[in-house]
Parts: sequence; structure tokens; C-alpha cells
Amino acid sequence: MFDALSDRLEAVFARLRGAGALTEQQVDEALREIRLALLEADVNFKVVRTFVSRIKERAVGAGVSAALNPGQQVVKIVHEELVRILGEQSAPLDLGSASPAVVMLAGLQGSGKTTAAGKLAMLLRKKGRQPLLVACDLQRPAAVKQLRILGEQVGVSVYAPVESGDPVAVARDSLNEAKRQGAGVVIVDTAGRTNVDDEMMQQAADIKAAVDPVETLFVIDSMIGQEAVTVAKAFQEAVDFTGVILSKLDGDARGGAALSVAEVTARPIKFASIGEKLDEFEAFHPDRMAGRILGMGDVLTLIEKAEEVYTAEQAEDMQSKLLAAEFTLEDFLAQMQQIKKMGPLQGLLGMVPGMGKALKDVDLDDGHLKQVESIIQSMTAAERRNHKLLNGKRKKRIAAGAGRSAQEVNELLRSFEEMQKMMKSLGGAGGMKAMRQLRNSPDLAGLGIGDLDPSSMAGLGAGMPGSGPAGGRPRNKNVPKRKKKKKRR
Repeated sequence: MFDALSDRLEAVFARLRGAGALTEQQVDEALREIRLALLEADVNFKVVRTFVSRIKERAVGAGVSAALNPGQQVVKIVHEELVRILGEQSAPLDLGSASPAVVMLAGLQGSGKTTAAGKLAMLLRKKGRQPLLVACDLQRPAAVKQLRILGEQVGVSVYAPVESGDPVAVARDSLNEAKRQGAGVVIVDTAGRTNVDDEMMQQAADIKAAVDPVETLFVIDSMIGQEAVTVAKAFQEAVDFTGVILSKLDGDARGGAALSVAEVTARPIKFASIGEKLDEFEAFHPDRMAGRILGMGDVLTLIEKAEEVYTAEQAEDMQSKLLAAEFTLEDFLAQMQQIKKMGPLQGLLGMVPGMGKALKDVDLDDGHLKQVESIIQSMTAAERRNHKLLNGKRKKRIAAGAGRSAQEVNELLRSFEEMQKMMKSLGGAGGMKAMRQLRNSPDLAGLGIGDLDPSSMAGLGAGMPGSGPAGGRPRNKNVPKRKKKKKRR
């Protein structure tokens, strides 16, 4: 979503890094570019004005003028101010000690409230809570049916006694139903309209009064644009929400809502919906989002995703194989199957510092992983454990079984051997020393980069540029193919 903004900011920073001591004129020119980039990203103009004035105040100070590398200091200031407008600190869901704890969702129609309710239920269920979904959107056709389907997919109960009528009564009765079922959390999905109106706001206020939620979450479409501030303020006055859920962050719009709502409402962004699948929903961290926007990656989230699918035993076993150079195609296949559980490949690679920009023009999707899987699964167990057995006849058989070409099989094997060498060097003494240096680096303190176990990320090589057609070998279409050199006779 923030690709255009990231590109503009990166261009500004590139010029600053190349400069020596910064003059006030250079800072003004850079801030002018930053202002335009934010406005084009649909960030509210008042937020932009405040943001730029804060940066200027700090960037022309004595601290930056005397800095060894003032360009990098300005980048640091922009990062810190970006974190500030995004809310500064992470704000986890506070369910308190009440049982059942009620979480109410509010927002415009089409903002993604019902889907967010299902995603939040899945997240809580993974954490050992027993949520109950409550259908109080009795305005939109099929809203109740949609919530029932989501509840079935997540594996939680849905309280939907009626499909029309009084949503306040449904909300009130849901508390008794939650106690009867032993549900610890009640998630109330409310109705919305295409525009803010008094009837919708009154209904939301009445539901809140009836259930007394511990958290009232305002769901806002990240693609809403400049209107985000007006809508957010209206809901804040009506229901006084405690936090925000950003939906549709995987879209290709400019996403200024994400950079405006926290600053304007002084309410934290608690969750972000990063995809269509129910598990593509994560806690919002201002510092990590700022890092993504500035092209710095998001290593901590990547580590957390890896930890969700890898046990300590699996990581240790894989690392020992890498150190002993025993990493096989069978292990590679297992790695890819685990990585698929972590989320879309493009999103994962975008969390690696510098990788997002490198893959900007690369058409990379999860279909590449499936192609690699089909080739490896067409091999015998012996061939997976020892790819040196693969001669021309075997490769032809494997290609036919996978529905791919022999050339793609060769490309995969070549990429796998390259990855073996790379992972061995990362897993060896030199690689471990480098990891320790990263962990102890004062410039990277707290980023968690040193904790990123190379063994748990081995399968990310599949589908990356250079991994071959079977693994994607996605090529920038703007780059012409290299001509083959004629052999001398």
C-alpha cells in the first residue's frame, strides 16, 4: 500500500545521504518533497503540516549540523516522527478481568467490520480464549449469514437469534448467552452506513450502553483517503472508541488513513488487516510500520511469524543440518510448506530490510512455491535426500510428473545448490559471528535482527529472483534478456 510513498521518501533520503553538512536550504527542499509525498499519499493536510514542522525543528538544530553523517540523522528523525504520528507505542487489546469481556466493533458500511470480527475471533482463539460472535448488523442484507459463515470457518459460536429487528436487544441478550456457553469474550458486530448519519451513530451508542464494552474498536478502510479524519472524528464523538483497526492494508491505494487517524483522534491503532485470509490479521506496531514505509523492513514481525510455525526443536534440527551440510531437497520441501503458513511470499520478503525495494518490479506470487513443490514431490525419497542421483533420464521423468520442463528442473537444482552454499556460510562460524555482531550493534539494538535464525528462513530462497523458473525466476520485464555469446570455432 505504501510503495509510492516509500519510493518518494527513499529518493529524498538518497540525496541527503550524499550531502556533507546540511544547509537549511537543503533541509527545506527535502521537507518540501516529504510534504508532497505525504499529501499525495492522502495523509490529512493538518497532520502533514504538524509532521513537517516537527522534522524541521529538529533537523536544523545543532545536533544534526554537528553530526558525522547529517543525512542519516535526518532519516532517523523522520523515522521517529513517523512512529510518533502512528501512535508511538503498541497498544494490545485490554480485556481486563471481566467475564465475559465485550469488544464492540463500529465503522462505516464496507469498512470490513464483519470480516474484522471473524479475524479477531480467530486471533483470540489461537491465544486460548473462547470468543462468541454476536450479529448486531441487522441493516445490511446477508450480514448475519456472513458472520455465521465466518464463525464456522474460525470454529467459534455465533449468536444470531434474528436477521432483522432491534440490534440493542440482541446485544444485551448475548451476554447471557455468553455466560451460558462459558465464552470469555463477546465480539459485537454492529451496523454501518455508506455515510455518517445520526441514526447509525445513535444505534451504536445504544448498543455500547447496553453491553458496556471493555474495548470499542473503530474499523476504518485504509483506502478511504482524506475522508478518514472526518469519519474518525464523528465516530469518536458518538461512541468514544478505545482503539482502531486498519482494514485492507494489502490494497494498492495510497493509504493515508493509516498515517492520519491515530494523530487526529489520539487513539491507538491496535490491529491491521493485511490480507483477505482470516489469519492475515496482526497487532499493529507503530515502529515496525514506520520501518516498512521507509523501506527498512520489519524483522521482528518476520521472526514472530517464523516462531508461530517453527518449534525450537525444528529450528535446532535444521540448523544442525545446515552446519553439517546435510540440508536436502526433502528438508527444503518441508521448509516451503512451513513458510506457506507464515503468509504471502511477497509480504514476507518485504519484511527483510532492503528486499522490498529489490523486488519492486518483480512479479512474485505463491504460485512459484507450488511449482517448486510439484517438482520436488515428483522425485523419489532417495532423490530428495541426494539430488546428485539426478541424471538426464530422471530429470525428464520428474519434469513430466510435475508438468514442468526439464530446464525448470535444472534451474531449481542449480538454485538449490547455490542456496546450500549460502546457508552453510550463514550457519557456519563466520555467519554466527556476523549474527552476534548484528545483535550487539548499538545502531540495531532492539531490532531483533541477531535473533533471525537462518535455518528457519532457508525456504525463502524459493521463488526469489535467481531461483529459476520453477522457483519463479521472476524477471523485470523492463530488463532485456542477455544475448547468448557465440562460441568461437
